[in-house]
Amino acid sequence: MKQLNHYPDSLCKNPTKYCEGCGHGVIHRLVAEVIDELGIREKTVLINPVGCAIFADRYFDLDSVQPPHGRTPAAATGVKRVLPDHLVICYQGDGDLAAIGTAEIIHAANRGEKFTTIFVNNAIYGMTSGQMAPTTLVGQKATTAPNGRDPDAAGMGYPIRVCELLASLDGTRYIARGAVNNAANVRKTRQYIKKAFEAQLSGKGFTMVEVLSPCPTNWGMEPVPSVEWLEKNMIPVYPLGEIKNTLDTAGGAK
Repeated sequence: MKQLNHYPDSLCKNPTKYCEGCGHGVIHRLVAEVIDELGIREKTVLINPVGCAIFADRYFDLDSVQPPHGRTPAAATGVKRVLPDHLVICYQGDGDLAAIGTAEIIHAANRGEKFTTIFVNNAIYGMTSGQMAPTTLVGQKATTAPNGRDPDAAGMGYPIRVCELLASLDGTRYIARGAVNNAANVRKTRQYIKKAFEAQLSGKGFTMVEVLSPCPTNWGMEPVPSVEWLEKNMIPVYPLGEIKNTLDTAGGAK
């Protein structure tokens, strides 16, 4: 593995457009480090849709495709089937994946499509001014829920635990949830990403790593309190760890 102080070859040295304290930059770094470690930059395709994820191709020195909002798994399915020897990565936010793209991700996962989704969950719509997302916590304030998410209010409901939902499908092989709130969790998240990528390259089925990430701007916080808020409020609702792992079963999952 390359030293941690080495700037990843899979990242471009461009000034960031992300807000102060945003977790996207850390997640980009983890993904790029694993790509470099596996030596597959020339055979990696990034699929990044509308939302803050749309900026990802400014920073990754990779081939990329930008599909319409929520259609990332459909685009990834096509790319992976045409280029089965490539690493295909869906890089999606919670508004994209868990709202307009819910049907896409569920059916791709159920079919066992052999790509990997990096699911960035900051419990809010980041690019479009902080509306309530499917992952917004009960009581959490948003521009469309100024008094906080209320499950009894019309149209609000409860937060969706995407990992647990997809883990129930037979087509999924590896589902994990990490976070970027401290060094220990960053290291674990990197391990999850590497395991998901290796499973894809070995021809296993659908893999996904959800990453809990702060959004200080739309949470109305400074960066340090936002990290503390994530640890105190998000992790109890979205517990960390490997949610589903069928890669190590006898005979290996196909």
